[in-house]
Amino acid sequence: MTQAAPAAPTFLEPLAPSSWLHGVNWQHLLETYGVPALAALVVLLVGLWLAKRVSNLVPIATGRVGADPMLGNFLRNVAYVAALVIVVVVAIATLGVPVSPLLAVLGTAGLAVGLALKDSLSNIAAGVMLVTLRPFHVGDVVTVAGQTGTVESVRIFQTVLNGADLQRFTIPNNLITAAPIINLTAQPNRRVELVVGIGYEDDIAHAREIVMGLIKAEPRVLQQPAADVVVYELATNSVNLGIRCFVKAGDWFGVKVTLLEQIKGAFDKAGINIPYPQQDMHLYLHGGDGKQIDLKALVRDAPQGS
Repeated sequence: MTQAAPAAPTFLEPLAPSSWLHGVNWQHLLETYGVPALAALVVLLVGLWLAKRVSNLVPIATGRVGADPMLGNFLRNVAYVAALVIVVVVAIATLGVPVSPLLAVLGTAGLAVGLALKDSLSNIAAGVMLVTLRPFHVGDVVTVAGQTGTVESVRIFQTVLNGADLQRFTIPNNLITAAPIINLTAQPNRRVELVVGIGYEDDIAHAREIVMGLIKAEPRVLQQPAADVVVYELATNSVNLGIRCFVKAGDWFGVKVTLLEQIKGAFDKAGINIPYPQQDMHLYLHGGDGKQIDLKALVRDAPQGS
């Protein structure tokens, strides 16, 4: 008499632990996968630690040779990214994965990513140009891409500026190299240039004397190059005077606003006008016969009290 075979468990019945753990060679699995995985994890952790430490040494090394701090910070970011790529590749190789096919795949993927991220790559190239040509340094006040501020850092993709009103500008590097760069603090001195209009009936020599007196009384104005006041333009409503003097770069804004206020007050006291645009309107009336009416005669001949 034959015995019936036990029914196979359905997918609704959970398997007993012994049914899937039985016969598993845990030592073989640990030797085959566990040790390489542990080694790869150690390589990854140690590599990340070393990448951070080595990249932090770059600004110190560039500073000792007298390089600009902006260059050191930029190279630190580049070194850290390159070290991360090397650490990841080494960790994958430790797992036993062949590196050559992986590098081929990464090269193909890098080409595709490079085409997709061409703007980002142009930012990297522009960043290299900025730290190589050095049109400005950290701490300079510049006008780039329509924004004015103090340079804080040049990163791989962006340059960071701090505005005068505590705003923070993060500008892509390719926008900076594609437009004019105005460095406001490249020279120690800077010229204050004001344009102030006076009336055609006012005495130019008297106005010049007043302004030169104010400039000589301002201690922040440099003696050389000498200040001067010239006639810039005979404009529609005024005679425009050009007022020019040199100051330290850091005193430029303070001297400018101080002189403007003092000139306005001194001109008011001296009776010198600062004209503003105005228009004269002339009214002409015509009678029923089409002839122009003489308004002056009409007012003169009007009855008294009307």
